[in-house]
This record gives sequence, C-alpha cells and structure tokens, in this order.
Amino acid sequence: MVEIGHDEAAFTPDEMMTVTAARGLRNGQACFVGIGLPSEAANLARLSHAPDVVLIYESGTIGTRPEVLPLSIGDGELAEKADLVVSVPEIFSYWLQGGRIDVGFLSAAQIDRYGNLNSTVIGSYDKPDVRLPGAGGAPEIASSAGEVIVMLRQNPRSFVDSVDFVTSVGFGRDGEGRSGNVGAGPSVVITDLGVLRPDPVTHELTLAAVHPGVSVDHAVAATGWNLQVGEPLEVSEPPTAEELVTLRELKARTSEAHARRGA
Repeated sequence: MVEIGHDEAAFTPDEMMTVTAARGLRNGQACFVGIGLPSEAANLARLSHAPDVVLIYESGTIGTRPEVLPLSIGDGELAEKADLVVSVPEIFSYWLQGGRIDVGFLSAAQIDRYGNLNSTVIGSYDKPDVRLPGAGGAPEIASSAGEVIVMLRQNPRSFVDSVDFVTSVGFGRDGEGRSGNVGAGPSVVITDLGVLRPDPVTHELTLAAVHPGVSVDHAVAATGWNLQVGEPLEVSEPPTAEELVTLRELKARTSEAHARRGA
C-alpha cells in the first residue's frame, strides 16, 4: 500500500494502474473495451470525469452503462442499459473496421518491446506450455481502433523481449511499423509500476513515468528487455479521494452482485 497523504486513504498498485488508465479516456470518445482490467478502467472513467464516453463491447452493446463489471462479453449486464445492441458482424465490420472507434482498451498475457500482444500460447504454438484463452476480438481492435491503450501488470514474465505468439500486432516483430493496419497502434501501456510509450522513431516502448513510490530500478528489473528511460521522467499523479471512492464502490457492487449469482 502507498500513502497518498495524511488525510486520504492508501491505494494499491492495481488501483493506481486503473485510475491512471481511466484518465486516458476523454468524454465523448468511442471506446472498444476488453474484459478484465480494461473494463474496470473504462467504467471508472464513465463514472467519473468522462460520463459521455461511449463504451462498446464486442458482443454488440453500444453506449454500455453497467452497474457492475461484466464477467464476460456475454454478460446480460452489458445489454440492460446500453443505448443499443447490434449484431457481432456489425460491431466489427461497420463500427470497428469502418474506422468509427477512437480508442481500443486491451490487456494480454504478454507484451514485447514493440507493443505486440500475446493472448494465445506460452511456449511454442504446436506444443505450448500454456494455452491461453485466445484472441477474441483483440486482433481486430489492435488493427483498426484509432489508438490502443494497453493495461498489464509489469513483471518479466509478461513484459518479454519477444512475445511467444503475436495475437494482436503492435509495431511488428522488429518494430518495422504498422503497414496494412488502419489504426495508429499502442499509444500507451499502463502498468502497476508506471507508464510506457512507444518511441516515435524506433517504436520501442520506453518508460515515460513511474507511479508514486516506484523506483526506476524496480521498473527496469520488472521488464524482460533493456528498458530505456525517457527524459524527463514523470511521476504519475496519485489517485484522488473521489477516484478511489468511485472505484472501490464499483468493485464492491460487482463482488456483491457476482456473489448473489454464485459466480
């Protein structure tokens, strides 16, 4: 736990990560949301500084306003208060591939120095050590959204020099760029330790900020490549009391709702 100040509550690294990611969304943006950490951050943004952000899930819900966080894209909670629900082919072909999504919000099991994401296998594809849940709509989001925000806890197992499998393209295996992809790719990677951004020339992810109480040495040691450090290096603004209350209430409602369902 990290202390914000004498009169405010402590916050966890995960809360710092979620608040920082939520701040990356702006009011009125169309945001294609992944399940898990991205969904938590996107809904925090909606409940705080960006009430008019348009949250879109790959099951076809548009303008989603869930009271609690969904367990999956098929959770009925997503449809109950959505502005509209369309078919899955429409959500991808018309909205996403049609260039109507401002930002995609993704996570994964692995990310490499060039922002490529892996949610398919750990190890070789033919004989994997671990078979992961798979791509879902992430490859299309990574390819076609105007920009991509990535959320991922930072450690050497998840931040690797080269992903075992490219599920969702960032800037290519060698940082060669995004030829053939409509969107601009990953604009920021937000972790429980800090913030990484792609170098404008090499596309390699570079440490742009550390969170309060996190040292540069810690962030570098938690990365599976020789992490470059930006200059000047920023320190993230800690969560406000209001942001923490909103996030904690959302998570408490979610836990209670899922307990009632027997989830």
